Amino acid sequence: MQANKASAIQTQAAINYGQAIREGYAYLLANYPEVFVIGQGVWSPWYAGNSMLELDKEFGKERVIDTPVSEAATTGAAVGASLCGYRPIVLHPRVDFMILAMDSIVNQAAKWSHMLGGQAHPAATFRAVVNRGGQQGAQHSQALHSWFAHIPGLRVLMPATVADARDMLIAAALSNDPVVYIDDRWLYDKTEILPPAKPVDIRDIKPQILRSGKDVTLVSCSYSTQLALEAAELLSLENISAEVIDLRVIAPVDHSVTIDSVRKTGRLAAIDGGWSTCGLGAEIIAGASEALPVSAWKSSPLRITLPDAPAPTSGALEDIYYITPKRIADKIRTMLTAGS
Repeated sequence: MQANKASAIQTQAAINYGQAIREGYAYLLANYPEVFVIGQGVWSPWYAGNSMLELDKEFGKERVIDTPVSEAATTGAAVGASLCGYRPIVLHPRVDFMILAMDSIVNQAAKWSHMLGGQAHPAATFRAVVNRGGQQGAQHSQALHSWFAHIPGLRVLMPATVADARDMLIAAALSNDPVVYIDDRWLYDKTEILPPAKPVDIRDIKPQILRSGKDVTLVSCSYSTQLALEAAELLSLENISAEVIDLRVIAPVDHSVTIDSVRKTGRLAAIDGGWSTCGLGAEIIAGASEALPVSAWKSSPLRITLPDAPAPTSGALEDIYYITPKRIADKIRTMLTAGS
């Protein structure tokens, strides 16, 4: 029986990260009438890639609602609907321009439950897409996840795997708390075979060890997790064993898996596709440093982030600006050498 079940799973077609997001939408729209989708470009593959392809044709344009270009109006309408019992998912095709809706997200959605003694639950999901590279320049190349993680009252999810792209969207929409769900277009080509979709409780999403190791702990999320895995593979060619942890949820941050790993390895590198100053990398290191005594560390912890500068437009400068697996491996090699 088990062999037959395994065989059946293997015969399923692999889907990519973008298709997995679409599966999450389709599952929610089919099973939860209070869910609707709203945003700029939700009918357009140019905006959303394959992550929303023909959802409007399958579920109707009254539930997949394309809007004029007004991030503030779209998000405000969604927050209002969430206070009336709906579970809207707002698409912001570029996280850069979601800052135009910051009042609705930070001053309204994140605050209502606390201000009204838990009587109001703005169950809105704000999906923001990181879309950079290709010489798009500083105004189209940001992640900004640390901004949202800083705000009490918001949950912030950053899926790195195909399975999480689907399942964490489902968890976000079914949460009674406002959720910022950030996906990265640089992950859209990743593929995986998935079991059927099912309800996911956001409280059950914990950090995952994606690769075990004993020499150094690499902690990251979203596309940085892919970079960490590739760097770990490069390091393995030199008999350096790196443990890779995918945080998955960056607000609230669960430091427990990182702490346990550093107890074993004695070394920590936080890899973050944002900037260093007040960033996620600093939070990862602070959480482990506060919990572990000095004697637990074999070397100082390390942040691997973007330079504290806006993204360049030049392709040649982009090659220098963005993190690569080789640069991670080089820094880890230096860390091990310095600590030996």
